[in-house]
Amino acid sequence: MKILSFCLLFLILISTKVSGAGNDTTFVSGLLYKDGQAVSIGILNGFIVSMEHLSKSATTRDFFIAPGLIDLQVNGYSGVDFSDPDLSIEMVKKVVYTLWENGVTSFLPTIITNSQSSLENSFSRLSAAFKDEDIALSVAGFHLEGPYISPVQGFRGAHLEKYIREPDWEEFSSLQKIAQNNIRLITVAPEVNGAISFISKCTESGVIVALGHHNASAEIVTRAVNAGAKLSTHLGNGCANLINRHLNPLWPQLAEERLSISIIADGFHLTREEVKCFYKMKGAEKTILVSDAVDLAGLTPGEYIRDGRVVLLTSDVAKYPAENVLFGAACPLLKDVSDMINFTGCSLADAIRMASTNPAKLLGCDKIGEIAVGMRADLILFSIEDSSILIQKTILAGKTVYEKE
Repeated sequence: MKILSFCLLFLILISTKVSGAGNDTTFVSGLLYKDGQAVSIGILNGFIVSMEHLSKSATTRDFFIAPGLIDLQVNGYSGVDFSDPDLSIEMVKKVVYTLWENGVTSFLPTIITNSQSSLENSFSRLSAAFKDEDIALSVAGFHLEGPYISPVQGFRGAHLEKYIREPDWEEFSSLQKIAQNNIRLITVAPEVNGAISFISKCTESGVIVALGHHNASAEIVTRAVNAGAKLSTHLGNGCANLINRHLNPLWPQLAEERLSISIIADGFHLTREEVKCFYKMKGAEKTILVSDAVDLAGLTPGEYIRDGRVVLLTSDVAKYPAENVLFGAACPLLKDVSDMINFTGCSLADAIRMASTNPAKLLGCDKIGEIAVGMRADLILFSIEDSSILIQKTILAGKTVYEKE
């Protein structure tokens, strides 16, 4: 990604408190990510109450300021797997804190294909984690990726074939009840038996449906969108290595104007050229950046055993060599934002939009994903160095939750 070569100064953000009339308003200054203009943002009770542009002569901080990042697909991080049968609140908090360091203020813990009993256990434990305030502020719901996906090798990716099954509304409803109606997003393969009616029922219930790990024809993609599907999950992945150059699932999803796409722009899940083409076809309005980080992210590169399978972790990505597929991402969403700029030449404003504003709108979260009066004060302050974005401070609901030493 080609980040504009901004010459950043060495200023340190200062938060000042001003008291008056029973109020304690905190002010945060920075260069607004949309236009690079210096602004002062007033925060009260966790929400933005004012935003004022500062004159050029004013003393300003040179860190950029933007809304916190929102990741729709996080399977785990730092050795914590959200599908771990022994998942605890402390384990979830560990991921939350690590994501704060990387600028993510809201995310969807993602549970992948498994047995019904395992899925029930995962959602039960995740729901219990909402008792913790930090988790409740950072988790915007859950993403269920599978088990209603293609069983075909390549298209199923690293999902275990033995647990893949046809859509079952009663089964899903049971999971949603255990999840306390917090399953906000589900990824399905539209070509499997019963998928179209299942998509309609999910849509009617308020669950967002994404198409992924599938080999659907153009006709079926259209039917799925007519039934309510809104998103393509990590487009270009969850796809066989060898596909028909004309009749494949990529073209219909790119051509379908009603579908947004999520992509993993880490340089390994998609090539630079793929990212550029996808972006040119969907634009900043219909593109969402996701990490698809797995529990191996942040660990030492090497071989690991997962579900009895040998997984290879490099410094950049996790692979499942036995079937020549990727196992998940090893980088945080922040890298995707940097790479998106470097790969496509898009603006910083558009890159942030794809990693914050767009996912917030998809989820229907109207208080996050933007910097404006009335929005929750989820903010990141960052510098840009050697074409990489470096988080200096993360603010969640007006509270500093991470600050670089």
